[in-house]
Amino acid sequence: MSPLASLPSHPALADVNLLLTGQLAAVDTLMSECLHCDVPLINQVSNYVIGNGGKRLRPVLTLLSACAMGYPGTRHIDLAVIVELIHTATLLHDDVVDSSRLRRGRETANIVWGNEASVLVGDFLYSRAFQMMVEIGELKVLKILADATNTIAEGEVMQLVNCRDPETTESRYLDTIRFKTAKLFEAAAQLGAVIAGSDAENENALACYGRHLGTAFQLVDDALDYSATAAEIGKNIGDDLAEGKPTLPLLYAMWKGSPEQARIIRRAIEEGGLERINEISSAIESTGAITYTFALAEAEAREAREALVGVPGSPFLDALVALTKFTVERKS
Repeated sequence: MSPLASLPSHPALADVNLLLTGQLAAVDTLMSECLHCDVPLINQVSNYVIGNGGKRLRPVLTLLSACAMGYPGTRHIDLAVIVELIHTATLLHDDVVDSSRLRRGRETANIVWGNEASVLVGDFLYSRAFQMMVEIGELKVLKILADATNTIAEGEVMQLVNCRDPETTESRYLDTIRFKTAKLFEAAAQLGAVIAGSDAENENALACYGRHLGTAFQLVDDALDYSATAAEIGKNIGDDLAEGKPTLPLLYAMWKGSPEQARIIRRAIEEGGLERINEISSAIESTGAITYTFALAEAEAREAREALVGVPGSPFLDALVALTKFTVERKS
């Protein structure tokens, strides 16, 4: 079965899968075609990463947005593939920067093939995505995707600057995830409207929807790093802490915890490592840091739904709304 057609078993995603079955299969076919190249290592690494499951939310957003706007053509398939190629390239580069060892329950590409191969194949995916953008031939599409890619890079650097910095504020943290994660969600949803030729009001509505959905998605990801199991999230628990990343659950526990808890968390952020993970987990639980983070995610999901108020009703609109619920209810 197509990996794109094998979305996780949550009711909202199951409904989306059913609604987009043929389109998801077309995305999968095109993805396989555009990844093929004469260099065996590129084929091996790219297929390993692309074929490793995942929620595929970004390409799904493009498909749903285009269909919600009544698009009758097939260019949204190309755009969905482009968005997923960009996302996958960022994952390859992220795992090298973060020295990650596990993603979606499997060893990361940098562990299997090394950092050099991961970075270079990530570059290949970026360049393939831009080749496909040029073939579409719409300047607005090029601008949206070029701007999004640049913003994502800025977000990666912002995260690097925040790393091991316990003085990171909530505002800085939110800016980082809006750049690093939410921007591609925003572009994915906006592109569907653009390819459908929709008016500025609907285009802006879908872009706003994607931005808030992506922010909610990352907030939940950061909460799950301290509240789910490794089997559920497909990576090692506390990976963010090990890397010295000051995500919101950690920061909130430091702000609201006892002086001793704050001292332990501050030192963990500055030095990285999991030596005090049990005490830190207790601080996160006792301060309600997970509850606070999920509350912010719920607020972002609500904003995403509100952005869709003026979009014409359809099963595709219903699916976009359903994804806001999936984003905050998921366990992985």
